[in-house]
Amino acid sequence: MREVDNIIARRLDSGVPLVENVAQYIISAGGKRLRPTLLLLCCGALGYQGVQKFNMAAVVEFIHTATLLHDDVVDESDLRRGAPTANAHFGNPASVLVGDFLYSRAFQMMVEAQSMRIMQVLADATNIISEGEVMQLMNMHNAGLDEAGYLQVIRSKTAKLFEASARVGAILSNGTEVQESACAEYGQAMGTAFQIIDDVLDYAGDSAVMGKNLGDDLREGKTTLPLIAAMQRGTQAQRTVLQTAIETGDLHKLDQVIAIVRETGALDVAMDCAKTEANRAITAARRLPSNAYSACLVTLAHQLLDRNH
Repeated sequence: MREVDNIIARRLDSGVPLVENVAQYIISAGGKRLRPTLLLLCCGALGYQGVQKFNMAAVVEFIHTATLLHDDVVDESDLRRGAPTANAHFGNPASVLVGDFLYSRAFQMMVEAQSMRIMQVLADATNIISEGEVMQLMNMHNAGLDEAGYLQVIRSKTAKLFEASARVGAILSNGTEVQESACAEYGQAMGTAFQIIDDVLDYAGDSAVMGKNLGDDLREGKTTLPLIAAMQRGTQAQRTVLQTAIETGDLHKLDQVIAIVRETGALDVAMDCAKTEANRAITAARRLPSNAYSACLVTLAHQLLDRNH
């Protein structure tokens, strides 16, 4: 990961100062680096030791960072990882354009791998992520969204890059079709579980620990799994409160919404769904060769369920 960070710092270089300032601002803000971690661990599990894994790990982090820059503009977010978002600091135009720079820089680096297969996987993933973001936009303030529709969105906008990252690790390693499929399934399951827990934390977390505002999803009109489960399990009066909050994005009744989500057992429903996905990831990881790297993939899936930010 130190080598990945070195490459990230080097490839952020630009002759345009604002590009470099905005990109450095969001990259240096930290983050879990989960997507590059999955790529490196899959390479390790399959015995690949070439330096190209570091470049491709940086590529997936650039793609992820570009999506964050654009998401914060779309969502009108002002806090990420406990600090002002790039759009709050530099303005929306700079954030959108630097997001474009990171996408294009990622594609420049992909070419260096000289693998059409990797290009195909990452290009397809980037396209599907964009479709997922549009689907989410179309579903804003939609109190009628069901679990299937919710899962379709998060498997596109979040889980797809997890899946692609793990799959690229297998491709770099010249893994078998079975191994590539196992890596891809691991990534998709992990990405799905990650987003579900993220959505749970929006109603059950600590804003100081998470580094973002509690209730952001509701303000933005996102109908996430905790709300869907609460709508299904609540009384008519509770459903009316939730429906109004979702359709208006009004946070004045946030405390009441959180109480309903908790009282109906909706958080447990969502966590059970996350556990199912984590177990699917563990099963997939166990189809890989048994070594320290695949063991780490299993441990990571277990630890994902305990995260608080």
